[in-house]
Amino acid sequence: MAGLARDGGLYMPVSWPCIAPQTIADFAGRPFAEVAADLIEPFVGQELARKDLITLTRAAYQRFSHPAVTPLRQIDRSLWVLELFHGPTLAFKDVAMQLLARLMDHVLARRGQRVTIVAATSGDTGGAAIEAFRGLRHATVVVLFPQGRISEVQRRMMTTPAEVNVNALAIEGTFDDCQALIKAMFNDLAFRDRLRLAAVNSINWVRIVAQLTYYFVAAAALGAPARRVAFSVPTGNFGDVFAGYSAKAMGLPAEPLVIATNENDILQRAWSTGLYELGEVVATSSPSMDIQVSSNFERFLFEASGRDPAFVTGKMRSLEQSRSVGLGEAMLPYREAFIAARVDEAAVGACIRRVKAESGYLLEPHSACAVVAARRTQTSKTQHIPQIALATAHPAKFPDSLAAITGERPALPDRLRALMSEPERITTLPKDLGAVEGFVARCAKAAWESDT
Repeated sequence: MAGLARDGGLYMPVSWPCIAPQTIADFAGRPFAEVAADLIEPFVGQELARKDLITLTRAAYQRFSHPAVTPLRQIDRSLWVLELFHGPTLAFKDVAMQLLARLMDHVLARRGQRVTIVAATSGDTGGAAIEAFRGLRHATVVVLFPQGRISEVQRRMMTTPAEVNVNALAIEGTFDDCQALIKAMFNDLAFRDRLRLAAVNSINWVRIVAQLTYYFVAAAALGAPARRVAFSVPTGNFGDVFAGYSAKAMGLPAEPLVIATNENDILQRAWSTGLYELGEVVATSSPSMDIQVSSNFERFLFEASGRDPAFVTGKMRSLEQSRSVGLGEAMLPYREAFIAARVDEAAVGACIRRVKAESGYLLEPHSACAVVAARRTQTSKTQHIPQIALATAHPAKFPDSLAAITGERPALPDRLRALMSEPERITTLPKDLGAVEGFVARCAKAAWESDT
C-alpha cells in the first residue's frame, strides 16, 4: 500500500518463490489472468483469498483489446516482439496498473480507508495510473510529469479524464525533478501520514510482481523451460528489466537480460565502467526512457550485494552526495546476468524504417531500442535462441516522432479517437515542494468532499 518504506528504502521479498519447470511448461496456452494469479499468489500470503485474486486478475485484463493480453509477433527469423500495449492506455504500464488499482481498492474497501496516490511519470505511468484509478472511491491520484517533455497523446491521457479523484500536474523541470518531489513528499512524514500517501510508480513492489508475469507467459509460448529464450528490455527506471530478473530468480530459464538504453545511457555506462554516475537528461524520441536516476537500481544493489542493507544504504547516500557511486565487486557476478547496450537516435530511426520495410511491422522508438539492442548483443552462440524484444507502447502514442522517421502518422485505435478533441484539465507548478504539497492536499480534500 505504501510503495516507499518509511526510511526511504524500497520493499523486497524476504525470499524468491520457486516455480517448478513443469509448472512453467504448463503455462503455455493458458489464459493470461490465470497464469498471473498463479505467479502472484506466492507473494500474497494470507492477505487475499485465492478466489478473490483470480477475480481481480480476470477483471484487470478484461479491458485489454487482444485475447492473449500480451501477444508475441515474429518480425525476423529468431526475433519476436512482445506486444505489451493492448491495455486501455496503449502502454506496458497497464499490465501492472490495472491490477494494482483493483488490489488497492479491494483492500481499502475492506479496511474502510482512503489513500492519496502521488506518482511521477516520464510518459506512460501517469496515463496508466489515472485510467486505472479514475472513479474509484478509495483513492485520490495526483500525477507529476515534466512539462513539454512527453508526447501530446501521453499528456492527454492524463489531462482529459474528468473524474474529481484524478489529477495531472505539470512540473517545470525534468522527470528526475518530478521523482525527487515524490520522494520528498514521502520523506515528509507528517504530510505523508496526514494524507495517507501511497505510491504506484515502479517503486511499488506490486508493479514488479505484475510485470514478471509476461516474461513467464512469453517464454512458455516459445517452448520454455525446455527451450531457453533471451529478452531485450527498453528501460530507464530499471523496473521492467528488474521484473525480468525477478522471473529468472523464480526459476525462469533465460539468457542474460539485455538492458536497452537510449542516449540517456547511465545504465549502459554503469555496466561498462562499474561507475553509476548521474549526467544531464537528454530529450529523445523515446521520452519514457529519458531518465538519469533509475529508482529500481536500488533493488539491484540489494541483490548484487548478497542482500546487504548496509551496502545499499551506503551506496545510496554516496549517490545523493556526490552524484556517482562505484559498484565495485558487487558488479562482477551481475555482468553475466545483464548485458547493456546504448542505442542512439540515428539507430532508432534506421531500425524503425528497416523493420517496416522488411516485415511491414511498425515499431515505436522505445520498442526500436529493444530491437536494436537485441540484434547488437546476439552472438554466434545465441543466434539460434529465440530473442524477445519488449514492445512497451503502441506507435500511435508517438505520432510526431514516427512522422519524422517514416513520413506517416500512426492513428489511434477507434476507441481512443475522441482523445485528441476532449477538453483538458491541467495545472502547472515550479519544482517547489511547498507548492506541490499544497496542490496535492487540495486535490485530496476536493475528492473526499465530493464523495461524502
